[in-house]
Amino acid sequence: MKKYLLAAGVLCALGTNAALAHITLETQEAAVGSTYKTVLRVPHGCEGKATTAVRVQIPEGVIAVKPMPKPGWTLQAKKGRYEKSYQLYGETLTTGVKEVDWSGGNLPDEFYDEFVFRASLAADLPAGQMLYFPVVQECGDAIDRWIEIPAAGQDEDALETPAPGIKLLPKK
Repeated sequence: MKKYLLAAGVLCALGTNAALAHITLETQEAAVGSTYKTVLRVPHGCEGKATTAVRVQIPEGVIAVKPMPKPGWTLQAKKGRYEKSYQLYGETLTTGVKEVDWSGGNLPDEFYDEFVFRASLAADLPAGQMLYFPVVQECGDAIDRWIEIPAAGQDEDALETPAPGIKLLPKK
């Protein structure tokens, strides 16, 4: 009887971990005023289906975004106005990439991949706080929205579909 209970417990734990798997960032902290290589880790598809598109919303204060193309995927960088202007290398930036979309690919559910872009973190971002990158993962007609951002004082682990985020460190 104990063996069956142990086996059932292991299966439940494995099932729970699989359900909790979500899109995350490889590096989960970065200094304000620095360049940040954003690596979105996609560990699975949606409901067993292959991932066919990944869209990431760029938060305010993340500027000069340069996405990395992926063979077999169409890359689109959607631009717009920043909420305020930023200084970078002596230039004033008022517009830039607000969303990065990789689409038309085929990442089967049983495989893992990464989607990458490089950006600068504005020097006036609040060190000590979290900065979130909401992501929508499409798998044909199935969609996973990794967009939840915790409210002040809320535990991030309590969220069902958390947006990947980084902790902002003080400027070096």
